[in-house]
Amino acid sequence: MTSQFSVLLRQFRLQKGLTQQELGTSSGVSARTIRRFENGESANPQIETVRLLADALELGSDERAQMLAAVGGQDLPEAPPGNGNRVESASERRLAEAAGELALVVEGRLKREEELRGIQDPFPLPVRWELAPSTVMDHWENICRVLPGERAKPLDLAGRLHDIATVYRRIPSGRLVVLGRAGSGKSVLAARFALELLRIRDRSDPVPVIVNPGSWDPTTTAFRDWLADRLTRDFPSLATTGHDGPDLATVLVDAGRILPVLDGFDELAAGLHRDALRKLNATTLPLLVTSRPGEFLTAARSAALTAAAAVRLTDLTVTDLFDYLPRTTRKDAGATLWDPVLTELKEHPERPECVNLRAVLTTPLMVGLARAIYSDADGPDPAVLLDTARFGSQYELEDHLLGSFIPTVYQHQDARWDTERARGWLGYLARHLEQIGSADLAWWQLGTAMRRGARALVVGLVGGLAVGLLTGLLIWLAGPPVPTEANAFVIAVENVLGFGLAFGVGHAVVIARAGGALEPARVRLRARGGSRQLRSRLGPRFLIGVAGGICVGLILGLGNAAGHNPMGLVGFGFLGGLVTGAVMGTLTGLWWGLMAGFEAPVDIRSVVGPSGLLRTNRAIVVVEFLGLGLVLGLAHLVMSAVALGHLDPAAIPRDLAIGAVVGLAIGTCLSAWGQWLVFARVWLPLTGRLPWSVAAFLDDACRRGVLRQVGAVYQFRHARLQAHLIDAA
Repeated sequence: MTSQFSVLLRQFRLQKGLTQQELGTSSGVSARTIRRFENGESANPQIETVRLLADALELGSDERAQMLAAVGGQDLPEAPPGNGNRVESASERRLAEAAGELALVVEGRLKREEELRGIQDPFPLPVRWELAPSTVMDHWENICRVLPGERAKPLDLAGRLHDIATVYRRIPSGRLVVLGRAGSGKSVLAARFALELLRIRDRSDPVPVIVNPGSWDPTTTAFRDWLADRLTRDFPSLATTGHDGPDLATVLVDAGRILPVLDGFDELAAGLHRDALRKLNATTLPLLVTSRPGEFLTAARSAALTAAAAVRLTDLTVTDLFDYLPRTTRKDAGATLWDPVLTELKEHPERPECVNLRAVLTTPLMVGLARAIYSDADGPDPAVLLDTARFGSQYELEDHLLGSFIPTVYQHQDARWDTERARGWLGYLARHLEQIGSADLAWWQLGTAMRRGARALVVGLVGGLAVGLLTGLLIWLAGPPVPTEANAFVIAVENVLGFGLAFGVGHAVVIARAGGALEPARVRLRARGGSRQLRSRLGPRFLIGVAGGICVGLILGLGNAAGHNPMGLVGFGFLGGLVTGAVMGTLTGLWWGLMAGFEAPVDIRSVVGPSGLLRTNRAIVVVEFLGLGLVLGLAHLVMSAVALGHLDPAAIPRDLAIGAVVGLAIGTCLSAWGQWLVFARVWLPLTGRLPWSVAAFLDDACRRGVLRQVGAVYQFRHARLQAHLIDAA
């Protein structure tokens, strides 16, 4: 059997006119191994090795079947992972199933994003590349993984968008850097790369996942750790942990089941690019990296990305524009709006207006903006782009396209949002991202550009007002639980102060422990959650509850001492108020901590984006803290009965209602959804910086092509659009 494989391998190699060295370079299998196969010295070639050789030889289905039959294998897409026909272990099978589920979700998201951005409408703009200069990449011997003493020839890596997976698979090291200037199509290429690999992926192949490295600090966090954290953010089910073991995201990364696609290496914070390269060089993970040339070249001066080949994207041509732009608009008498402009570019390339416009329309970004603004038959005439009186340079033309894009997409679609106000809101979001130093627009980070003290003050004010006014109203309607000389207004004011202080302190403690921003819960509630979560979260949650309760108790005690506030009942006076607050805080911390035992990771398909994650967190807060509120209401009811010596039936609905309000307010100050509610739904709209329906606005901006969805967060369509909004503000 092995002899037959040896004969077939040699026969197919010679038919292709390849030497053993050349086949080794293109397949990633060393020439020495190929020599042993052909000489019959190696008796058990692995299925994966046969697949690599068949791909490099570009064999047809019949020829591939012959090779597989010669080693006792099956059709390649159905071949089991591992060595030969070895049976998978249970853990390997679970890992393969998890990777398969992840692949389905990633593919669905990428296809949806392509549809939203109109990449395939009517067809993708031609993105081409050529081999980058040798000064920006590693030695070919390292890229081709040849043995010491062997030489490697440069690979032919030139291609265009639909070739990206084929080109990548020619690289034995599995490492590729894509360089291109702003707007040249790097993100489109990254998405197409992932989709193509997913299309041809078999069970054992890693899953390509696109991540933006802008939030990575390589001086404090190892790459694998950061990558696992990004995976759990975008795919919450990967936070699942075994018994005292690592989470599923970490296991997938360590097992080589993830192929990271780092889209935007240049977006790392200034000064971190060299550290990032060093951390990437410390790993053996295959990867694809996109970057603008300047940042990458600066980082690579001291050391290239180990074993990584590099290509650079080339400019669009006038022929590309002729092929594309006329097909994006309607014909009128056999011609389109773009025909006169493109004819001018072709026939008079030396004219200043043609030089300027040609320089602008060399990147997919600018062509896409021009299409959005001028391809509507009822819109403006693109001939204005040749007016040198209005646009005297390439840069003025680019500013015009960037500035006209948002008015165009908001004017030509439904009028739900006023164009000028929408531009102002988007400008605030752009400045917010600049202030927090991130490209990821996450709903749970809105408002975090404020100082922590100011944020705690706002949370305390909003929460205190909600509880104080509602409890004051209920007491005014139903009467106080015990006799008091204070009226409902005085009681409401004291509750605003007491609960406001507690909420502010609780929020300050929580965000300090969280490092500045509350992260959304990536769990769901079920009857059996996890004992590990219970052990790790019970203590901290209990202490936070007690601290907040003491703050409430101080204000209730002062109110009781003055004879005003009837909510502190035990023993009346200052001590009674303090004890009441402490009991409420203890119950809060205990309930919140115990609820951790019912929290389990969400299903990978149940949270498909920012809106899904937001709904999941809202449900968790409502269920957990509404239940807490009922517990607090019952506790207060019992304390009232003890203080009065009897149970007042009229107090039951009042205390339960007050408890529900207090419970939900506590959940608001302690959760990411509550942070969103206070800032994105109340404070920022109240101050005019965002609309009242923020979630709907973000989803709508994504549909209009202003934003794009990347996992659980949004990003601006392009960094240049974000920068333009900041400059125009």
